[in-house]
Amino acid sequence: MTTTPPSPVPRVPLGAQLEVSALGLGCMGMAEFYGPSDEQESVATIERAVDHGVDFVDTAHMYGGGRSEEIVGRALARIGRDRVTLATKCGLERTDTGVRIDGTPDRIRAAVDESLSRLGTDHVDLLYLHRVDPEVPVEESIGVMAELAAAGKARLLGISEAGEDSLRRAHATHPMEALQSEFSLSTREPQRTLLPVCRELGIGFVAWGPLSRGLLTGKLPATEFPGDDIRSVLPRFGRDALAHNLRLADRLAGFARDRGLTLAQLALAWIIAQGAVPIPGAMNRGQLDENRSAADVVLDARALAELDELAPEGAFAGDRFHAPMLSTVDR
Repeated sequence: MTTTPPSPVPRVPLGAQLEVSALGLGCMGMAEFYGPSDEQESVATIERAVDHGVDFVDTAHMYGGGRSEEIVGRALARIGRDRVTLATKCGLERTDTGVRIDGTPDRIRAAVDESLSRLGTDHVDLLYLHRVDPEVPVEESIGVMAELAAAGKARLLGISEAGEDSLRRAHATHPMEALQSEFSLSTREPQRTLLPVCRELGIGFVAWGPLSRGLLTGKLPATEFPGDDIRSVLPRFGRDALAHNLRLADRLAGFARDRGLTLAQLALAWIIAQGAVPIPGAMNRGQLDENRSAADVVLDARALAELDELAPEGAFAGDRFHAPMLSTVDR
């Protein structure tokens, strides 16, 4: 018995100089935040992704205090560095009590060297400033990143969770290839506030959290989350908000089923239709295979209009972050 290999994932421009798979792979959950993970399965998932054309791989210095980068590095050693468009981030770090922003030049220099060591490479394709440090002018943080790019440690630069003013200032300091922010059918504000700026400036948009931490998969149980799962403290997943949000997700799942799709595939196809590149996390190959199929889905104008009615901005209840993380987001 033979199986038909999946069709190649389309490639799309991201910003002015980079072309990536229309769907990427986020590697945060492989390190922490969503309960236990299997490192061997994580490496196998990255390998499967690249073999199937999903070669835009995203990690960060902060995820698991470097553990995500170590996992990606192990996968790269098996896959080959030249087969992957690799992105990581600096400027946000794990602490014993949570996270801290540090956009100072000295820390950025050290953090990038630490990241490259864990990844087992001498450069990344896309280096993001993970958060704008309110104590450091964004020009200063981007300026040292530009020096690192000139030294060959990064091909291109980007910024994450930046507001419009910081985005414009960063882009004026050094061209930004991409803005990465949370964006999904449940977090639609960037469609109104940030995507128009990115289009104006020629900056690509990378959507993290496109499945809303599992809410847009149709597989999330209406239950409390254990303490090692970040959803246990997020307002969107509190008891009353979760009940409301799951009812809305069920309606979206019905919309997807009517079109022969899973809810996850619909949610990812919607992101692609906005001209953004989603980077859903996958903790195993099964999740990856389901997500990968979204790259083949085309939503017509009627479907997009119906989704606007089903899930308009503000339809989902609860903030996307709890207070400590919400305070790190640039406005």
